[in-house]
Amino acid sequence: MKLLFTTGILLLSTTGYPQVLKSTVTSSFNLLNSYSRLNNDPFSFTFNTAALAQQKNFAAGVYAENRFQLKETTLYRGVANMPTQLGNFGIQVDHFGFKNYNENQLGAAYARSLGESFDLGIQFNYFSYRVPSYSEASSVNFQIGAIARLTEQLNTGFQIYNPVGGYLSKEHEEKLASVYQFGISYEPSENVIIHATVEKEEDRDMNVIAGLYYHFEKRFIGRVGVETLNSSPFGAIGIAFNDFRIDFAASYHNQLGFSPGFMFIYNPVKRKE
Repeated sequence: MKLLFTTGILLLSTTGYPQVLKSTVTSSFNLLNSYSRLNNDPFSFTFNTAALAQQKNFAAGVYAENRFQLKETTLYRGVANMPTQLGNFGIQVDHFGFKNYNENQLGAAYARSLGESFDLGIQFNYFSYRVPSYSEASSVNFQIGAIARLTEQLNTGFQIYNPVGGYLSKEHEEKLASVYQFGISYEPSENVIIHATVEKEEDRDMNVIAGLYYHFEKRFIGRVGVETLNSSPFGAIGIAFNDFRIDFAASYHNQLGFSPGFMFIYNPVKRKE
């Protein structure tokens, strides 16, 4: 019964367009600070590639998301950022699924600032999925992101994943979906961010992701928000210890239940005393 339930979730998630890796669930909390210069982190570029331009030092992190509390729908993500004089480079590795169905993506990103108020980034991805004894396919695609600093407090940007489309498997006419995002971020202070992103994935209804980021007591970070597509609330709390940070997150789907997440970051930044 559990296997049938899991298979049903995967079919709902992937029918026509294998796209689970790019669909936001618990990890939406990382989007809220992705446009910020002061509060970005190693995962910020996974939601807008241009955010990589603001990384000032080597940083890395791992993230695990147990979607709907099923081991068969677990997402793992690893990232690393490296700033250089020629621009900033990043690596993203994703794995979703279990032995009977899995998706994998390896991405290499590059971003740099074009002046004081504009950041631009691009990432190339190798995406693949596999259903043993039935089907497997892969594709190379890219994504591009930009962030504009309109004022000291107001930022806006966009991200496009797989803009040219393309087939994963011509034999089965399976396509990798395109995803378009436009976001706006307001920072009334260096500790508070109010963010909203409009997301349109191919062959799906429009989704709005909105929420609040709050950095308090020097080492604590709180984030709360909601996705309108499934009326799913999410939240996270992070605790920093010197150069390390741990985040615990959760989201709730009104039909499928809770999805817990855990993130570990190494980010040796100079902190305010």
